[in-house]
Amino acid sequence: MTELSKLPQLLKEVEACTVCSEFLELGPRPVVRAHHASKILIIGQAPGQRVHHSGIPWKDPSGVTLRDWLAVDEDTFYDPQNFAILPMGFCYPGKGKSGDLPPRPECAPLWHERLLNEMPGLRLTLLIGQYAQKRYLGDKANKKLTDNVRAWRSFFPDYLPLPHPSPRNKFWLKHNPWFLEEVIPELQTFVKEALK
Repeated sequence: MTELSKLPQLLKEVEACTVCSEFLELGPRPVVRAHHASKILIIGQAPGQRVHHSGIPWKDPSGVTLRDWLAVDEDTFYDPQNFAILPMGFCYPGKGKSGDLPPRPECAPLWHERLLNEMPGLRLTLLIGQYAQKRYLGDKANKKLTDNVRAWRSFFPDYLPLPHPSPRNKFWLKHNPWFLEEVIPELQTFVKEALK
């Protein structure tokens, strides 16, 4: 099997995964995007209920905000040669008391490294939310997401930590205006350069 043919087979394995199905109230439906030529990787939390039903990652209000932050249109965003999308949990984890449950812990250890090995041309990795930041920043991660985002330069160029673009985070954005004023213009510059 050649290098270029490994990823399609691997994605079929991901699609058929049922490892944590007993814990998923709506059953398994892994939502992942990847291509051997992907340039930017987005590691988020887990699909929400809308995304579970559509099978299209970030096809919700959070995705609209994310694309605004990245300054890209839907066609650019959904081209897997531009953006790979690997959430920490590939399936919708279900509802909790104050929103969706955390991503299932089985996915990232089981699949991430294998998928990342098949995307040698990644130029930028965005870590969206605390779960992605905790796993990928490791000992360098701050205790608070806000501190990770504020200290983004210390993780760059390996990673760029971001808050979740959920409408629920309007309060965070209001109390951290520096993010939209300082980080987003830099992010847009990096994205534009990475997509060349």
